[in-house]
Amino acid sequence: MKTAQVGTSVQDEFDMDAINALPRFDVADQLDADEEITAYLNVYLEEKDIAMFVRGLGTVARARAKTSVGLIPSVERGALYKSLREEGAPGFDSVMRVMKSLGLRLIVEPVGTASDPAPPSETPETP
Repeated sequence: MKTAQVGTSVQDEFDMDAINALPRFDVADQLDADEEITAYLNVYLEEKDIAMFVRGLGTVARARAKTSVGLIPSVERGALYKSLREEGAPGFDSVMRVMKSLGLRLIVEPVGTASDPAPPSETPETP
């Protein structure tokens, strides 16, 4: 038995035209409120993955460009997208400039504050 007779192609199993006609999901379309943007970026900060945080900033930049036309000048927008490319590695100063242009800021607070609950092993037991 030859394998060419047994195998089927992906084209035979799926209607690729129908699949390609499906709308593409873009997180940027969902980020239309400051609270959503804050929660979205904080997830990346909690994961301690700087590359993902930078990609998240790029997504936020696209979201802001869609919902706030004119907020980011087109000349600055091009530089902003370039600095947030996946293969790029922007420095801290670049990240801070991008955040400022998006109307965002980083806040430093001590670990173990009310907004950063203690790990379960440090939580007092209740009677």
